Amino acid sequence: MQIFGVDIGGSGIKGAPVDLDKGDLARERCKVLTPQPSTPDAVADGVKEVVDHFGWTGPVGVTFPGVVTDGTTIRSAANVDKSWVDTDARVLLGDRLGGLPVTVVNDADAAGVAEMHFGAAKGRRGTVILLTFGTGIGSAVFVDGVLVPNTELGHLELHGHEAEKRASSKAREDHELTWEHWAHRVQKYLAHVEMLFSPELFVIGGGVSRKSEKFLPHIEGIKAEIVPAQLQNNAGIVGAAMRAATGV
Repeated sequence: MQIFGVDIGGSGIKGAPVDLDKGDLARERCKVLTPQPSTPDAVADGVKEVVDHFGWTGPVGVTFPGVVTDGTTIRSAANVDKSWVDTDARVLLGDRLGGLPVTVVNDADAAGVAEMHFGAAKGRRGTVILLTFGTGIGSAVFVDGVLVPNTELGHLELHGHEAEKRASSKAREDHELTWEHWAHRVQKYLAHVEMLFSPELFVIGGGVSRKSEKFLPHIEGIKAEIVPAQLQNNAGIVGAAMRAATGV
Protein backbone atom coordinates (compact mmCIF):
# COMPACT_ATOMS: atom_id res chain seq x y z
CA MET A 1 0.00 0.00 0.00
CA GLN A 2 1.34 3.44 -0.94
CA ILE A 3 0.39 6.80 0.58
CA PHE A 4 2.04 10.17 -0.07
CA GLY A 5 3.96 11.90 2.72
CA VAL A 6 5.19 15.50 2.84
CA ASP A 7 7.51 16.94 5.50
CA ILE A 8 7.43 20.74 5.90
CA GLY A 9 10.56 22.10 7.52
CA GLY A 10 12.04 25.49 8.18
CA SER A 11 14.49 25.13 5.29
CA GLY A 12 12.91 22.57 2.95
CA ILE A 13 9.68 20.85 1.91
CA LYS A 14 10.22 17.23 0.92
CA GLY A 15 7.93 14.38 -0.01
CA ALA A 16 7.45 11.08 -1.78
CA PRO A 17 5.08 8.12 -2.04
CA VAL A 18 5.64 5.77 0.90
CA ASP A 19 5.43 1.98 0.90
CA LEU A 20 3.58 1.38 4.17
CA ASP A 21 4.32 -2.34 4.13
CA LYS A 22 8.06 -1.68 4.20
CA GLY A 23 8.06 1.65 6.03
CA ASP A 24 10.25 3.25 3.38
CA LEU A 25 10.01 5.63 0.44
CA ALA A 26 8.63 4.00 -2.68
CA ARG A 27 10.40 6.54 -4.90
CA GLU A 28 13.24 8.99 -4.49
CA ARG A 29 11.93 12.03 -2.65
CA CYS A 30 11.42 15.47 -4.18
CA LYS A 31 12.58 18.51 -2.22
CA VAL A 32 12.01 22.24 -2.71
CA LEU A 33 13.25 25.11 -0.58
CA THR A 34 10.84 26.49 1.99
CA PRO A 35 9.81 29.92 0.67
CA GLN A 36 10.78 33.06 2.54
CA PRO A 37 8.64 34.43 4.01
CA SER A 38 7.10 31.04 4.75
CA THR A 39 3.46 32.16 4.77
CA PRO A 40 0.64 29.60 4.53
CA ASP A 41 -0.09 30.37 0.88
CA ALA A 42 3.58 30.24 -0.13
CA VAL A 43 4.24 26.97 1.70
CA ALA A 44 1.05 25.47 0.27
CA ASP A 45 2.42 26.24 -3.19
CA GLY A 46 5.61 24.36 -2.26
CA VAL A 47 3.63 21.36 -1.06
CA LYS A 48 1.67 21.37 -4.32
CA GLU A 49 4.92 21.45 -6.31
CA VAL A 50 6.23 18.38 -4.47
CA VAL A 51 2.97 16.44 -4.84
CA ASP A 52 2.53 17.42 -8.51
CA HIS A 53 6.08 16.23 -9.23
CA PHE A 54 4.79 12.67 -8.83
CA GLY A 55 1.37 13.21 -10.40
CA TRP A 56 -0.15 11.96 -7.14
CA THR A 57 -3.95 11.78 -6.87
CA GLY A 58 -4.58 9.97 -3.57
CA PRO A 59 -4.47 10.79 0.16
CA VAL A 60 -1.62 13.00 1.39
CA GLY A 61 -0.12 13.21 4.88
CA VAL A 62 1.66 16.45 5.75
CA THR A 63 3.86 17.33 8.72
CA PHE A 64 4.06 20.81 10.23
CA PRO A 65 6.73 22.27 12.58
CA GLY A 66 4.38 23.31 15.35
CA VAL A 67 1.36 22.29 17.41
CA VAL A 68 -1.36 20.66 15.29
CA THR A 69 -4.87 19.91 16.58
CA ASP A 70 -7.58 18.55 14.28
CA GLY A 71 -5.69 19.79 11.24
CA THR A 72 -5.30 23.33 12.57
CA THR A 73 -1.87 24.79 13.33
CA ILE A 74 -2.70 26.37 16.66
CA ARG A 75 -0.60 28.06 19.33
CA SER A 76 2.79 27.86 17.63
CA ALA A 77 4.57 27.93 14.30
CA ALA A 78 8.21 27.09 14.91
CA ASN A 79 10.66 28.29 12.27
CA VAL A 80 7.93 29.24 9.80
CA ASP A 81 5.93 32.45 9.43
CA LYS A 82 3.79 33.28 12.47
CA SER A 83 0.76 33.78 10.22
CA TRP A 84 0.41 29.98 10.36
CA VAL A 85 -0.99 30.24 13.90
CA ASP A 86 -4.71 29.31 13.89
CA THR A 87 -4.60 28.35 10.20
CA ASP A 88 -6.77 25.40 9.17
CA ALA A 89 -3.91 23.72 7.35
CA ARG A 90 -5.96 20.69 6.39
CA VAL A 91 -8.48 22.83 4.48
CA LEU A 92 -5.82 25.12 2.98
CA LEU A 93 -3.68 22.25 1.68
CA GLY A 94 -6.66 20.19 0.58
CA ASP A 95 -7.92 23.10 -1.52
CA ARG A 96 -4.46 23.75 -2.97
CA LEU A 97 -4.13 20.08 -3.92
CA GLY A 98 -7.41 20.10 -5.80
CA GLY A 99 -9.53 18.43 -3.13
CA LEU A 100 -7.21 15.54 -2.27
CA PRO A 101 -7.78 14.21 1.27
CA VAL A 102 -5.11 15.74 3.53
CA THR A 103 -4.04 14.80 7.05
CA VAL A 104 -1.80 17.22 9.02
CA VAL A 105 0.37 16.21 11.98
CA ASN A 106 3.19 17.70 14.03
CA ASP A 107 6.50 16.95 12.30
CA ALA A 108 8.35 15.34 15.20
CA ASP A 109 5.28 13.32 16.19
CA ALA A 110 5.17 11.92 12.65
CA ALA A 111 8.88 11.03 12.77
CA GLY A 112 8.40 9.41 16.17
CA VAL A 113 5.48 7.28 15.00
CA ALA A 114 7.60 6.03 12.09
CA GLU A 115 10.57 5.21 14.33
CA MET A 116 8.33 3.42 16.85
CA HIS A 117 6.72 1.31 14.13
CA PHE A 118 9.55 0.69 11.69
CA GLY A 119 12.78 2.09 13.12
CA ALA A 120 15.09 2.46 16.09
CA ALA A 121 12.34 2.30 18.74
CA LYS A 122 10.39 -0.63 17.29
CA GLY A 123 9.09 -2.84 20.09
CA ARG A 124 10.41 -0.60 22.87
CA ARG A 125 8.31 -0.05 25.98
CA GLY A 126 8.60 2.50 28.76
CA THR A 127 9.28 6.16 27.99
CA VAL A 128 10.87 6.81 24.61
CA ILE A 129 11.73 10.32 23.38
CA LEU A 130 12.57 11.12 19.78
CA LEU A 131 14.33 14.44 19.21
CA THR A 132 14.79 15.87 15.73
CA PHE A 133 17.70 18.28 15.30
CA GLY A 134 17.29 20.56 12.29
CA THR A 135 16.27 24.19 11.88
CA GLY A 136 14.86 23.78 15.39
CA ILE A 137 14.46 20.86 17.81
CA GLY A 138 11.31 18.77 17.57
CA SER A 139 10.19 16.16 20.08
CA ALA A 140 7.93 13.14 20.25
CA VAL A 141 7.25 11.41 23.59
CA PHE A 142 5.91 7.87 23.86
CA VAL A 143 4.86 5.93 26.95
CA ASP A 144 4.56 2.19 26.28
CA GLY A 145 4.17 2.95 22.59
CA VAL A 146 1.44 5.58 23.04
CA LEU A 147 2.18 9.09 21.72
CA VAL A 148 1.85 12.17 23.92
CA PRO A 149 1.23 14.68 21.09
CA ASN A 150 2.62 18.17 20.53
CA THR A 151 5.24 18.17 23.29
CA GLU A 152 7.49 20.85 21.69
CA LEU A 153 10.46 20.19 24.01
CA GLY A 154 12.76 22.22 21.78
CA HIS A 155 11.33 25.34 23.44
CA LEU A 156 12.44 24.39 26.94
CA GLU A 157 14.59 27.06 28.58
CA LEU A 158 18.17 25.95 29.09
CA HIS A 159 20.69 28.23 30.84
CA GLY A 160 18.61 31.29 30.01
CA HIS A 161 18.10 30.41 26.34
CA GLU A 162 15.48 28.56 24.34
CA ALA A 163 17.08 25.14 23.86
CA GLU A 164 16.75 25.00 20.09
CA LYS A 165 18.53 28.37 19.75
CA ARG A 166 21.60 26.75 21.33
CA ALA A 167 21.49 23.09 20.35
CA SER A 168 19.71 22.75 17.00
CA SER A 169 21.59 21.74 13.88
CA LYS A 170 21.04 25.29 12.58
CA ALA A 171 22.71 26.67 15.71
CA ARG A 172 25.74 24.46 15.02
CA GLU A 173 25.99 25.84 11.50
CA ASP A 174 25.24 29.46 12.43
CA HIS A 175 27.87 29.50 15.17
CA GLU A 176 30.33 27.39 13.15
CA LEU A 177 30.68 24.90 16.01
CA THR A 178 32.79 21.79 15.74
CA TRP A 179 30.87 18.54 16.07
CA GLU A 180 32.45 17.99 19.49
CA HIS A 181 31.52 21.46 20.75
CA TRP A 182 27.98 21.04 19.46
CA ALA A 183 27.76 17.59 21.09
CA HIS A 184 28.47 19.19 24.46
CA ARG A 185 25.51 21.54 23.94
CA VAL A 186 23.31 18.59 22.96
CA GLN A 187 24.53 16.72 26.04
CA LYS A 188 23.40 19.56 28.33
CA TYR A 189 20.02 19.59 26.60
CA LEU A 190 19.60 15.80 26.87
CA ALA A 191 20.54 15.94 30.56
CA HIS A 192 17.80 18.55 31.13
CA VAL A 193 15.17 16.49 29.27
CA GLU A 194 16.29 13.34 31.09
CA MET A 195 15.90 15.08 34.44
CA LEU A 196 12.31 15.97 33.54
CA PHE A 197 11.13 12.71 31.91
CA SER A 198 13.56 9.87 32.86
CA PRO A 199 13.27 8.09 29.48
CA GLU A 200 14.70 4.67 28.78
CA LEU A 201 15.62 5.64 25.22
CA PHE A 202 16.50 8.76 23.24
CA VAL A 203 16.21 8.52 19.44
CA ILE A 204 18.13 11.26 17.64
CA GLY A 205 16.51 12.21 14.33
CA GLY A 206 16.67 14.93 11.71
CA GLY A 207 19.38 15.43 9.13
CA VAL A 208 22.18 14.97 11.68
CA SER A 209 21.12 11.36 12.30
CA ARG A 210 23.05 10.24 9.21
CA LYS A 211 26.21 11.75 10.75
CA SER A 212 25.74 10.32 14.25
CA GLU A 213 29.29 9.02 14.42
CA LYS A 214 30.52 12.64 14.42
CA PHE A 215 28.77 13.65 17.65
CA LEU A 216 27.22 10.74 19.60
CA PRO A 217 30.62 9.47 20.85
CA HIS A 218 31.18 12.87 22.50
CA ILE A 219 27.94 12.74 24.52
CA GLU A 220 28.58 11.43 28.04
CA GLY A 221 26.78 11.15 31.36
CA ILE A 222 23.30 10.37 30.00
CA LYS A 223 21.72 7.34 31.66
CA ALA A 224 19.21 6.63 28.89
CA GLU A 225 20.29 4.73 25.80
CA ILE A 226 20.92 7.06 22.85
CA VAL A 227 20.57 5.83 19.25
CA PRO A 228 20.29 7.51 15.84
CA ALA A 229 17.00 7.32 13.97
CA GLN A 230 17.05 4.41 11.52
CA LEU A 231 14.79 6.19 9.02
CA GLN A 232 17.00 9.27 9.37
CA ASN A 233 15.59 12.37 7.71
CA ASN A 234 12.84 10.39 5.92
CA ALA A 235 11.07 9.54 9.20
CA GLY A 236 8.71 12.52 8.95
CA ILE A 237 7.63 11.61 5.43
CA VAL A 238 6.95 8.00 6.46
CA GLY A 239 5.08 9.04 9.61
CA ALA A 240 2.95 11.55 7.69
CA ALA A 241 1.94 8.82 5.25
CA MET A 242 1.13 6.48 8.15
CA ARG A 243 -1.21 9.06 9.68
CA ALA A 244 -2.85 9.76 6.33
CA ALA A 245 -3.54 6.04 5.93
CA THR A 246 -5.67 6.10 9.10
CA GLY A 247 -7.24 9.48 8.26
CA VAL A 248 -6.43 11.02 11.65
